[in-house]
Amino acid sequence: MAEGNVLDRVLKDIGDVQSRLFDHRPFVQGETKFILREFEEKRKEREVQQMFEMLEMVTEIKETQIEKAVKLGDMHLCNLTGHFEVALRMCNNIVEREDSVKKKQYLEQRREQRKKEWIAFVDDIQNKNIAVNQTFANKEEEVKNYYNKLEEAMHISPVHSDHST
Repeated sequence: MAEGNVLDRVLKDIGDVQSRLFDHRPFVQGETKFILREFEEKRKEREVQQMFEMLEMVTEIKETQIEKAVKLGDMHLCNLTGHFEVALRMCNNIVEREDSVKKKQYLEQRREQRKKEWIAFVDDIQNKNIAVNQTFANKEEEVKNYYNKLEEAMHISPVHSDHST
C-alpha cells in the first residue's frame, strides 16, 4: 500500500508539473483581462472614435476625390506621355550625336595613324633607294677602278684603241 501512495503522489506531482508547463489558460486569462481593462477603462472610446473618423475620411475620399483624381489623370496623362516621348527622342538624339562624334574621333585617329605609317613607309623606301643608289655608285666606282687598273696593267690607253679601229 505504501507503494501505491507513493505512486499516487508521483503521478499527482507529474500532473501538476504538466499542467504548469503546458496549460496556459491562467496566463492567457490574465493577459485578456489586462487588455480589456486597458481599452475599456484607460483609453475609453478613443480608438473607436478614431476609427469612425478614419471611416468618414475614407468614405469622403471614395465619394469625391477618386473621381476628381481620375478626371485629372485623364486630362494630364496624355500630355505627360507626350512630354516623356519628346524627352526620350531628345535623349536618343543626344546619344546618336555622341556616337557620331566618337566615330568621327575614331576615324580621325585611324587616319592619323595611317598617315604616320605611310610617312614611315615612304621614308623607309627612300632610305632603301638611297642605300641602293649608294651601293650602285660604289660598285660602279669599283668597276671603273678595276678596268682602269687593268688598262694600266695592259698598257692600253683609250686613245690608242680608238685610232687602231
